[in-house]
Amino acid sequence: MLIKKIGIDLGTTNSLVYVPRRGIVINEPSVVAISAADKRVLAVGIEAKEMLGRTPDTIIAVRPMKDGVIADYKTTAAMLRYFVNKALGGVRLFRPEVMVAVPAGITSTERRAVIDATIAAGAKAAYIIKEPIVAAIGADIPIGSPSGHMIIDIGGGTSEMAVISLGGIVASTSVRIGGNRFDTAIAEYIRRKYNLIIGDKTAERIKIEIGSAMYLEDPLQTEVRGRDSITGLPRIITVKSDDVTEAIQTELEGILAAVKDVLHKTPPELSSDIIDKGIIMSGGSSQLRNVDQLVTRATGVSAYVAEEPLLCVAKGTGIALENLESYKRSILAMK
Repeated sequence: MLIKKIGIDLGTTNSLVYVPRRGIVINEPSVVAISAADKRVLAVGIEAKEMLGRTPDTIIAVRPMKDGVIADYKTTAAMLRYFVNKALGGVRLFRPEVMVAVPAGITSTERRAVIDATIAAGAKAAYIIKEPIVAAIGADIPIGSPSGHMIIDIGGGTSEMAVISLGGIVASTSVRIGGNRFDTAIAEYIRRKYNLIIGDKTAERIKIEIGSAMYLEDPLQTEVRGRDSITGLPRIITVKSDDVTEAIQTELEGILAAVKDVLHKTPPELSSDIIDKGIIMSGGSSQLRNVDQLVTRATGVSAYVAEEPLLCVAKGTGIALENLESYKRSILAMK
């Protein structure tokens, strides 16, 4: 089969690639390992993530995306090329059309950088579409209907909130808070409270294993290994879920403030639709325990986590790409 179209969820933490009729074919970390001497790309994705925090001076493992946008253009183009080539296989006769999902709050300069990097990666044409739109499509929300739907997409680098009606965004905001900020806050909290220094991968493991947006009646706990900040020696401690909840309070408050801001900007007719239908949540970080209950408590509107929240943006990008004519109003720019 000749593949001519690819949808990419170019995330801060993970990148997913969707191929029409095949579904999601790649789900790998957005990490690139580079040779320090000649800036040659040594590894991308899963292999490169294994190197994070473990590389010698001659190898640098980097995340070329920061807060949902390109922080390192050349490395992002190399990463995109790797994903496109892997999705298409070795031999191909055509350059594909590629659609990339980007944060709603992206600037025109950042948008141009994504288009240029996608073209440099071997695309014939690059389409850009806002993440809240494709997250809603991927979560099976009928965005073309004349009623209001609200989506919250919490990713690794950004959180996007939008009210969508008739295929367009009526009110939205984008905050640069996501799973990575949660990880940093957890590592910082453990360093302050327990004098233990841990890496980002350990902080992420703690978040996934015992993290909760609200205090639990029966707290969970896990063993954590790190380096004592006073003696410099390795040490093991036990961390409870309450520690994680306390550590990420500021980040959660930032997300809730953004959600309330969008609700304040929403026209009354659409507000009543949202009360009836509830708020849908997507993105990998929406899998944090009880985050939907926290949103419900803060807004008074029922919130639900979509099925397969991590895949919503990638699936929506693929659906939009297969039905370009139907979603052309939602597409921001192309080249």
